[in-house]
Amino acid sequence: MNRTLRHCLPGLCLLTAGLLLGACASTDSRIRDQQTAFDTYPPAVQQKIRAGEIDVGFTPEMTRMALGDPDRRYTRTTANGSDEVWAYRESSPAFSFGIGGGSFGGHGFGGGGVAMSSGGDAPDDKLRAVFENGKVVSVEKTLK
Repeated sequence: MNRTLRHCLPGLCLLTAGLLLGACASTDSRIRDQQTAFDTYPPAVQQKIRAGEIDVGFTPEMTRMALGDPDRRYTRTTANGSDEVWAYRESSPAFSFGIGGGSFGGHGFGGGGVAMSSGGDAPDDKLRAVFENGKVVSVEKTLK
């Protein structure tokens, strides 16, 4: 690994991690963004939102405040009509490091890289919120 890359790599890693973590909205920041609405909720609802949890009767606004935007949304049709489903997937940061090298025609080369991702798609949803007439009527969680 060349000298310049070796000296810049730790700084680039920290900068990348900081930018990615700063871009993620936390429950506290979502509450601050909607503080007026949050202050009108009963204490039990406020407690659940602060804990990143939802319950039957929550509105889309409460759900978004507690969990953020869903990873996917879809409709489900039943005998009673159509329901909107918000699905949240389990995701965690993943880091990758790589170093490579080789030669061709008597000339050598080398390189390195660092990557961070949000974890990509998980095979299953960790939580689904089912809405009917603007209220959560069902919360489905994956058993661990």
